[in-house]
Amino acid sequence: MTAPALYEIETSEGDDGTMYPAEQVWTPCDGTADHGFIAHQGLFVAGIDGGADDDLYPVGFLVLGHQRWADIIEAAAAYMARTHGWRNLHLYPGDDPSVLIPRIPRAIHTHGVFLRHPHPDHACACEWDTTWRMVWAPATEPGAVPITAMRHPAAPATAAGIPNPDEGAPATWAA
Repeated sequence: MTAPALYEIETSEGDDGTMYPAEQVWTPCDGTADHGFIAHQGLFVAGIDGGADDDLYPVGFLVLGHQRWADIIEAAAAYMARTHGWRNLHLYPGDDPSVLIPRIPRAIHTHGVFLRHPHPDHACACEWDTTWRMVWAPATEPGAVPITAMRHPAAPATAAGIPNPDEGAPATWAA
């Protein structure tokens, strides 16, 4: 008997009653730049939001693979510069520079499963077309890829929902 999966691929019902996958497992070789990642010195980085509808800027960052903490900081700053035109990683654009946040959160090594909507063979033309979501997962989960994640320094500690190795999450602190 196998343990149940930590993620579930969404399905939709066809006209004939047949259930079709509405998502597929996405792998980094499927065109990272087309899915929100930017390349910075050989790293692929993307910003993640906190799930609130009013998130204008990322509350965290994902970099494919297990990377050094210093490289994640540099990649996150590059992401903010290219995507939001802002180089200072301590603030969000428009924040008051007098309230500079003095510390950058530590990065973690973990794994995630990327689910892309829709499944290419069963397009549904809904509002989620061509979007993807990421689910934290242990390394043994089918489709899991190694990632390094870090919360944006200006985001609340719980905003990104990044696994915390100190609380038993399947993650370790990046060096």
